[in-house]
Amino acid sequence: MSESSTQELLEQGVSHYRAGRMRDAEAAYRQVLSKEPNHSDALSLLGAVAFQCGDLVSAINLIGKAISINPGIAAYWANMASLLNAQKEYDKARKACAQSLAIQPDYPDAHYHLGNALRGKKEFEEAVIALREAIKLKPQFPEAVNSLGNALLSLGKIQEAIDTYKKALAQRPNFVDAMVNLGAALQTTGRVEEAIAVYERAIELKPNSPEALSNLGHAKLTIGKVDEAIAACRKSIELKPWDSAAFNNLGNALNSKGEPDEATAAFVQSLAIDHNNLKAWTNLGNVQFTQGKIEEAVSSYDHAAHLTNVDPTAHSNKVYALNFHPHYDGEAILRELKAWDQQRARRFLPTIRSYGNDRSPGRRLRIGYVSPDFRQHVVGYNLLPLFEHHNRADFELFCYSNVSNPDSMTEAFKSHADGWRNIFGVPDDQAAQMVREDRIDVLVDCALHMANNRLLLFTRKPAPVQVTFAGYPGGTGLEAIDYRLTDPYLDPPVSIKSNYVEQSIVLPDSFWCYDPRGTEPGVNELPASTAGHVTFGCLSNFSKTNDDVIALWAKVMNAVPNSRLLILSAPGSQRDRFLKTIGSAGISADRIEFTPKQPRQKYLELYHRIDIGLDTFPYNGHTTSLDSLWMGVPVVTLVGQTAVSRAGWSQLSNLGLTELAALDEKNYVDIAAGLARDLPRLAELRRTLRPRLQASPLMDAPRFTHHVEAAFRQMWKAWAMA
Repeated sequence: MSESSTQELLEQGVSHYRAGRMRDAEAAYRQVLSKEPNHSDALSLLGAVAFQCGDLVSAINLIGKAISINPGIAAYWANMASLLNAQKEYDKARKACAQSLAIQPDYPDAHYHLGNALRGKKEFEEAVIALREAIKLKPQFPEAVNSLGNALLSLGKIQEAIDTYKKALAQRPNFVDAMVNLGAALQTTGRVEEAIAVYERAIELKPNSPEALSNLGHAKLTIGKVDEAIAACRKSIELKPWDSAAFNNLGNALNSKGEPDEATAAFVQSLAIDHNNLKAWTNLGNVQFTQGKIEEAVSSYDHAAHLTNVDPTAHSNKVYALNFHPHYDGEAILRELKAWDQQRARRFLPTIRSYGNDRSPGRRLRIGYVSPDFRQHVVGYNLLPLFEHHNRADFELFCYSNVSNPDSMTEAFKSHADGWRNIFGVPDDQAAQMVREDRIDVLVDCALHMANNRLLLFTRKPAPVQVTFAGYPGGTGLEAIDYRLTDPYLDPPVSIKSNYVEQSIVLPDSFWCYDPRGTEPGVNELPASTAGHVTFGCLSNFSKTNDDVIALWAKVMNAVPNSRLLILSAPGSQRDRFLKTIGSAGISADRIEFTPKQPRQKYLELYHRIDIGLDTFPYNGHTTSLDSLWMGVPVVTLVGQTAVSRAGWSQLSNLGLTELAALDEKNYVDIAAGLARDLPRLAELRRTLRPRLQASPLMDAPRFTHHVEAAFRQMWKAWAMA
């Protein structure tokens, strides 16, 4: 074969390759190799075809053979690095790049593949340097620009990443991969509608892009379009059934739809594809948690937590879940909280803390609230009365909102804030700098270890006084947080010092301030008066329902023949598990009724069917119990030794109804059964509970606000006068 015909065939192959005609390109290269088996260029180019066709092993063998024939070609080594990156053999890829650069130091592709290898090793700062060098050598290099955006995003430089993706798209307007990455970055900052538009444009250009479809599903879920999210994820999986991320996104959508078993199957499949998928382990734990499988949830969170030192989410989920575990006491929970602080947070704590705040004890204070729940959420419902009654002459309010999907309640919070800062998607360092620039005196964490918390912001200690409150009664375990708020009933005296890192400030009355916010269906007549039987009920999150709770409820029902039980639970295997457990104690399935989650008005109307509320333990009902009392339904509670297990005691103490609080399981059964046998007393409670609640400290917002403000002032004076 002449040199000219060989060159012509190679050029034909390259032309076919660029047009996506891989079979034709392969045929051209093989024709060259049939005559010249050791033609290194043909071997290398054929390797590129094999890579595009998904045959990575053949690609590596072919390019490896090209290198063995002609090791002095920089492009061969760079191509090998690309293949090794695809295999996640990042150290080998770096060595291949080093070989390429030793031959040709200014070879942009080698710098590009080196940047990708460094990204794979999570050496993001070094990756940025390599990728910037590739772009410097070859300014029109959209692949490298896109990869640079990915490295910047991993460093938390989100806006810079967004700008970089846009530069890649300016160089190649139809670059679908850059569009998908841009959408993901926009979504991270809460710009979900913009992200959706980008994904939809990518799908217009490439209808069968599994990544665009999977990300679109994730974005649709964020704005509540669950069915559209599921459809997009399923289509993505049809196109790329080995994509762990798509199964994870599908699982989230299915869980949001109230299909926990199907969600579990999706997460399990995600992990079968990639056992180290951090998000899938975390989300599997979440669905197990909602099904009341606390032991399994803790195990899944552990798997996730061990995969990263960067993302503290799974570890936070674990320490929160331990509050629901019947076999963890306050000391055990504190040990795990301290471990979280040591492993996830302590390194961010500044060694030198300098504040320019005016130390005048009585001046107007700047209070900063940090929360993901400035929205329609139980924490939001508890916080809004405080905001509405703050003394604005003495306190200036700043909100640091981590809300991903704002709603009408978000606007209500915003209307009461002197300063509103959206920190959703903002890195912790930048958010902490906002706090410093606002000269906040007292910074309040309103989430503890609940979802979407910003505890790592607090570890930077941006304010001189930091306190946790409102998320749930407990502690964070953070050395950086100085105080926690509690009330006279939540903490046994023996534990108030030993179970918390923070110093406890005791509010005089209550941890809660209840306001139903205008959702006020009337209180009906006692259902048992016409039904011919007593109906017990619990409308708390099913995650609070463990086997010990079910066994105790069975004893109550056995003590009250013909009674019924109404439980809030999504459809799924957890219902079967509940029926099996309670059935083993002699309670037939026809005495149990399940109801799925309802919109708030419908949910409150469910209490029209309940005579007596049965509380959960060790995590009591909190706002749910207040809802029950608001609807005239008394709640029987079991007093525990952790703060979350004494919420019922606190609320009933504030109502003067401590006779409904049991100190042991036998007492719990006796109280519930005694109420069930005394319908006149039940009817009287139903008639008087709402006005009793309205007249109590539990709904006295001005009083509650005054007490919280006094606590803030006490904390401030302690710092100012130190």
